[in-house]
Amino acid sequence: MYATPILQYLKKNGQQLDLEIAAATGIPLPKVRLSLSDLSAKGEISRCSVTRFNNGKPIEGMLCRIAGTIPPKTPGRKPGS
Repeated sequence: MYATPILQYLKKNGQQLDLEIAAATGIPLPKVRLSLSDLSAKGEISRCSVTRFNNGKPIEGMLCRIAGTIPPKTPGRKPGS
């Protein structure tokens, strides 16, 4: 039910946290997480669990992107350049 807006958001914005997806789409976070689990099981997205720290407070979440896409390289010098 929520898969289509989530997929459209990921296609437009690239790799995102589940919290960011919920905030941008207006879908409640538990429903976003359920939809992401279903999409991952179908192979439509790639996801991994992450822990980010905001002012020393750990925030657990899922980092998701469309399956088969590779995030762009980060700007700046690379080791061994």
